[in-house]
Amino acid sequence: MFETTNPYTGETLKTFETATAGEITQAIGDADAAFQQWRMTSFAKRVEVMRAAAQILRRDTDKYAPLLTVEMGKLIAEAHAEVELSAAIFDYYADNAERLLAPEKLPVADPAEGDAVLVHDPLGVLLAIEPWNFPYYQIARIIAPQLSAGNTILLKHAANVPQCAAAFEELMLEAGLPKHAFINLYVDHDHVQMILDDPRVQGVALTGSEAAGAAVASAAGRALKKSTMELGGADAFIVLKDADLEKTVKWAVFGRHWNGGQVCVSSKRMIIADEVYDEFLESYTKGVGALRMGDPFDPETTLAPLSSQRAADGLREMIAKAVEHGATATAVGPEIPNQGAFVQPTILTDIGDDNPARHWEFFGPVSMLFRAKNEDDAVRIANDSPFGLGGSVFTSDTAHGAKVARRISTGMVFVNHPTMVKADLPFGGVRRSGYGRELLGLGIKEFVNHKLIDIVDIDAPF
Repeated sequence: MFETTNPYTGETLKTFETATAGEITQAIGDADAAFQQWRMTSFAKRVEVMRAAAQILRRDTDKYAPLLTVEMGKLIAEAHAEVELSAAIFDYYADNAERLLAPEKLPVADPAEGDAVLVHDPLGVLLAIEPWNFPYYQIARIIAPQLSAGNTILLKHAANVPQCAAAFEELMLEAGLPKHAFINLYVDHDHVQMILDDPRVQGVALTGSEAAGAAVASAAGRALKKSTMELGGADAFIVLKDADLEKTVKWAVFGRHWNGGQVCVSSKRMIIADEVYDEFLESYTKGVGALRMGDPFDPETTLAPLSSQRAADGLREMIAKAVEHGATATAVGPEIPNQGAFVQPTILTDIGDDNPARHWEFFGPVSMLFRAKNEDDAVRIANDSPFGLGGSVFTSDTAHGAKVARRISTGMVFVNHPTMVKADLPFGGVRRSGYGRELLGLGIKEFVNHKLIDIVDIDAPF
């Protein structure tokens, strides 16, 4: 069942029926028919649609932003920021898609090999499976490049953000996208294999948990379909001994707790040089303690509730298990409010090498702190993770910070900044954080046919 349940009030506001097998089959047919039309449209028309989507989002931000707060509890200021980020992604592809997909003339060793050109043709209907933590950004991140490439999209969004999903379908229609080129489907997990088995569906892009990624990647593999996986993360936040601690601590508090700490690229593992560990811990504890929990519509609130009471209960269980294995859990700040799916901000320390919690992803306001004996030890701890999404290095010597960044096994590393998401930066990881990239030219080329066209003189030798 897809339903809107406000995580602050606990009230269920709307419910939506799950699509039937017949409705899904019809949607696939509609999306395929739309692809035959959309693939032939000019880049000028595609640009027009992308630009219009961006303009509508900015014009109607007061319409779109509150839905994020109602459905998943995002702070209202962060909701407005997500709307703007989504608009920026549409603008990026309006500005760059034609250039990124331009035919590429290939250098050939022998003129007799012909006039070789690589063209980038759309594949067809794609399935996008997206999570609840950034309901608009996650959609924009896949549909802006893939619609710009000429593909069409079926969306399976998270069950707790159905109105956000529907709002984006309406947005694209208002922007001038042909009907059925982007279809929102309320689909349960059992229908994913059915969708991927349909020969008209050419691939799947998933952003979600490690478990969801493993299941969908297996389904795609059985159907021999292209897939990209953007999965979990436990980003390392390395603090070297020469870091500006005052500014670093502020970034640490923000990097761990924005969006309620429910971000795959949150700064989840603080790895601090021994020389400054105690000072960092004291300042960080004060910073976390100053966060204010409350109504996410209240601009004075600085820590959002979790997306659901179920998520909050699950996070508390993870904290308890970490303690069972030897970690020390320190509750920070005032007690949680009586209303809302809140979890007490918690700092975990004394996490031994034999504690399995060191390899977990805590999705909420839980920080893991590690004391590093030296720089090599900090890099070792950073790489001691099944994940490899993002990371940070804080130091006064940025050139040296870049060298340390090269030693961290992740898809993204930022020097003197938490891992961030922007319209003009690529996104993706390695190992259990998934494969493939989104945004920029990397993202738009994930689901195209890189086709060689070689014009050869008929009298050329074989």
